[in-house]
Amino acid sequence: MSPVKKFYEWYDLETAVDHTTKRRGRKPNDRQYFTYITEQAIIAYNKEDNQNYRDKIYREHINYPFNKLVENIYHTFKFSYFDVPYEDIKCEVVAFLNEKIDRFTEGKGKAFSYFSIIAKNYLIIQNNTNYAKLKRRAAPIEIDEARDLMNEMSMNNYQESLRDFVKQWCDWYDLNLNRVFTNKRDILVADTIIELFRTVDSIENFNKKAIYILIRERTNLKTQNITRVLNVMRSDFARMYIQYSETGHIIY
Repeated sequence: MSPVKKFYEWYDLETAVDHTTKRRGRKPNDRQYFTYITEQAIIAYNKEDNQNYRDKIYREHINYPFNKLVENIYHTFKFSYFDVPYEDIKCEVVAFLNEKIDRFTEGKGKAFSYFSIIAKNYLIIQNNTNYAKLKRRAAPIEIDEARDLMNEMSMNNYQESLRDFVKQWCDWYDLNLNRVFTNKRDILVADTIIELFRTVDSIENFNKKAIYILIRERTNLKTQNITRVLNVMRSDFARMYIQYSETGHIIY
C-alpha cells in the first residue's frame, strides 16, 4: 500500500474520538503546530513515489508546520539585516526546508529539532552575510569621526602578527597531524579545520556557528565528533600562541 495511504489510515485512527469513553489518540491541541503527526507525515512523504499523494500530504500536513516553524524562529531570534519583506524571507527558508526534507531519517532524532536547526542556521548565515554587505556599503561619513589612530595602528600590527601565527600554526599541524590524532575521523575534522584557517580571509561569516556548519558540510560528521577535535586544537592554539608571542615563532 502507498505510504501516504497508510498514513491517512493511521491518522484517522489516531485522531478518532470515542464518544462513549474518551479520545482514542493523542490529538494535538490547536496551539501545537509541529507535532508527532507532522513527523509521521514527513516520513510518509519521503517514502511515497506517487507525486499526487506527495502533494496532498504536503499541502495538508507539512506546509503549515514549516511556515509556522520559520515564522517563530525568525521572530524569536529577531534577524534584522534583511532588506526584503518578511513574507519573501519566509518563503525562501521554507523552500530551503523543502530541499532538505528528504534528508530527514526516521529514528534519528525528532523532525521538529532537525528542521528547526536547518531553518535557524540558514537564517543566521543569510543575516550575517547581509550585515557584512551592509558594512561594506556604508558611506565614509557614517564612520565614527573620533578615530583613535594609534589604537588602529596597534590593532593592524596585532592582526598582521595573528595572520603570521595562524600560518605557522597551520604549517605545524600539517607536519604533526597524524601524531596528534590517530583516528581517521578526527584527522578528517582536523584537516578541514586547518583548511578553513588557511582560507579565513575568504570566509564572510567566520563565527562559531558558521564554522560548525562548514565543517559538518565537509565531513558529514556529528557536532560531538567535531567538538572533541576542536577542543584539542583550541588548547594547542592557545599554548602555541603564548610561545609565538615570546619568541616570534613556533618551535617545531
